[in-house]
Amino acid sequence: MPTAAKPGVEAWLPPALAIVAAVTAARLALLAVNGTDLFVDEAQYWLWGQSFAWGYYSKPPMIGWVIGLSTALGGDGTFWVRAPFPLFQGAAALVLAALAAQVAGARAAVWTAAAYVTLPMAAVGSLLASTDSVMAPFFAVAILAHLRLCETRAPGWAVAAGVATGLAILSKYAGAYLVLGYALAAIWPDRRPGWRNAALLALACAVLVAPNLWWNLQNGLATLQHTADNVGWVRQGAQQGLNPAGLAEFVGAQFGVMGPGLFAAWLVALARGRRTPPALRRLLPFSLPAFVIVCGQALAERAYANWAASAWLAGTVVAVGVLLARPRLLALAVGVNAAVALALPVLTVFPGLAVNGTPVLERYLGRRDLSLQILDAARATGQGVIVADKRDVLADLFHTGRDSGLSIHARPPTGRPMNHYEQAHPLPAGQGGTVLLVTAQPPVCDGAPVAPAVRFDTAGGTYRRQAFAGYVIAANCLAR
Repeated sequence: MPTAAKPGVEAWLPPALAIVAAVTAARLALLAVNGTDLFVDEAQYWLWGQSFAWGYYSKPPMIGWVIGLSTALGGDGTFWVRAPFPLFQGAAALVLAALAAQVAGARAAVWTAAAYVTLPMAAVGSLLASTDSVMAPFFAVAILAHLRLCETRAPGWAVAAGVATGLAILSKYAGAYLVLGYALAAIWPDRRPGWRNAALLALACAVLVAPNLWWNLQNGLATLQHTADNVGWVRQGAQQGLNPAGLAEFVGAQFGVMGPGLFAAWLVALARGRRTPPALRRLLPFSLPAFVIVCGQALAERAYANWAASAWLAGTVVAVGVLLARPRLLALAVGVNAAVALALPVLTVFPGLAVNGTPVLERYLGRRDLSLQILDAARATGQGVIVADKRDVLADLFHTGRDSGLSIHARPPTGRPMNHYEQAHPLPAGQGGTVLLVTAQPPVCDGAPVAPAVRFDTAGGTYRRQAFAGYVIAANCLAR
């Protein structure tokens, strides 16, 4: 397929915008009646958004800024925590449509908008507060700006690509895959922007990213250490060797992340090699590195399904380009994804729906209920300070208890902080009096076990297999 003539936006934007606007509006409407609790990561991102910083314990700062702005406008309820993310995914769909118009024509642009906005990955990223969703439009803009830069050699496009790259990295460190994409794209002479423009791109990116690097240096490289904990190559490599089952599981999961038809089409483009049209083949550098690197991580230890999410931005354009010649297969691939994209938010409206007595969305239920029980227990026992040793419990407790007037802290760590709460909200050294300790492990004080003051009901939600209790305990017994 030769590179298509570049259409004006009037040829593809109205239908693409109509599709994306309809899907995004439906998502926002269903978010308003979503019955799930904030997941642990979402509640943590909300807390980050309460104060501006150039970085946070485990992620770059953009998601905290986004949620901070949204909740400042609309309030701290779960809707306003999640509301920005369908908008980010919709924006990414339109930018990718513009990219598809450049490389494959107006028809490809409309199908790309429809394909991306209904991607299972985009559907989940529109339901939950997600760094992938924030990164997506910036990553897509960077690819499009780089394409225009290589075509025009205009310095303005170099700055645009650099700014978009910096914003992608500030959204999620996976935005750095763009750098590999630029390097691999240079295999083709017409994808080389020239040294001066490359330097301008790098400078624009560096100016944006530098404050976050400085924050990390000022905070003991907390994010780097957290990433190393997640990756765990050294630990696993020393103990277990390679994990081919983990690799197979990760690759199989991509049929769910991207959708079976589109992921299969992307694999076809990869397998065809030089037989894949040049316009599509030149997008693979922005898709392949993330997939290959995360496959390596899965083989070395483990990898979560969304760790290669950045691959499926350019990957969607490639997949649509492959399927354009088979319109029925393309319609089927997008139709299957659209059914999933509709089912997921509808399911959240009925969160109690159960299979064999277990709620389908169990991991998104029970968090707020436990927090309310803890807050009531603190008041009933006359404790103004609550301490917990589980990140999951602390995350929702800070959100649900935001207006309680109670002081909430993590149990002080024995070594380096292992989460944001241990880093930023540990029980202060020298704290006197008693506190309400929430834990599943009965504590000991002065060599004697402490009896629980209250036991919490955790049936029916994510904590149903954990026996949390509240203990009134001297604060000095919690010093590590």
